[in-house]
Amino acid sequence: MATLYLTEQGSTLRKTSRRLIVEKENEVLLEVPEFKIERVLIFGNVQLTTQAIAFLLANGIETSFLSVRGRLKGKLSPLESKNVFLRVKQYEKAKDEEFRLDLSRTIVERKIKNGKTLLLRYARSHPEVDIDKSIREINRCLRALPRKERISTVMGIEGQAGAAYFKAFGKMFRKELRFERRTRRPPRDPINALLSLGYTMITNEILSMVSAIGFDPYIGFFHGISYGRPSLALDIVEEFRHPIVDTLTLNLVNNSVLKEKDFVAEKGGYFLTDEARKKYFVYYEKKLTGEFTLHNTDTKVTFRRSFDIQAHKMEKTLMEEEAYKPFAMG
Repeated sequence: MATLYLTEQGSTLRKTSRRLIVEKENEVLLEVPEFKIERVLIFGNVQLTTQAIAFLLANGIETSFLSVRGRLKGKLSPLESKNVFLRVKQYEKAKDEEFRLDLSRTIVERKIKNGKTLLLRYARSHPEVDIDKSIREINRCLRALPRKERISTVMGIEGQAGAAYFKAFGKMFRKELRFERRTRRPPRDPINALLSLGYTMITNEILSMVSAIGFDPYIGFFHGISYGRPSLALDIVEEFRHPIVDTLTLNLVNNSVLKEKDFVAEKGGYFLTDEARKKYFVYYEKKLTGEFTLHNTDTKVTFRRSFDIQAHKMEKTLMEEEAYKPFAMG
């Protein structure tokens, strides 16, 4: 059990002997051997004892605090990495406009190609779904991207390709839940609720990865500096959105794992119910820990391992001037 998800409101996480215990009203809900925990995600009103906090910090276990709906509120982290030389190089590169532009084009190109791969893969199994117009627009964006000389225009291409992608993506849902366009803060329908939750989850994981290596997660290259935004983590998130979150969302909906009854409308948006959120985390964890073969290689990895691989690739790009190669969806 690499990840411990705590969602029971009013419960408490305690440390006792060689176990972590989750209890509520003097009833033990869960016991986990301490050596099986790598990360803890806490949703809503869950308490931690000082002994549990000390154990999490001493063992370098990243602990994230999220709202009940999945919005990241903060993190309990061990002392910051001593890799000061990496952060100095990161600050230097963040001021290098040519470097930022090149890296931004690389990130966006792979994001667009990953989305295209997902669409074409679905179309091969479902030829009745017409996505030709979207594919033509995506191909046009890919041809135009190398000519863009400013990050703002690279973002423009990303936006155009994203609009074409999501138009086709909406045609891929075969059950009662439908998707028309991407909306956020709040998500306006159940599909957007799943996308937003999934993107938040992988952002949180990659934020932890880059922080552990020694990066400043708030200094990005494609995503510029903005108060409170983990821009570097979001740079790396781009290459994983379609392979992880979008495919997981499609599978959960098209296989009727999650249905309309699993969502509630609240404050103008849609969110998973408490029970459905627990179910979602089971499938999310399977997605992150399931092995697959890296594109054009014989190497077996998991998506969680891929996060670490990409974070270290970014480190080499900064420290050794190695060209960055984003994650490619096979």
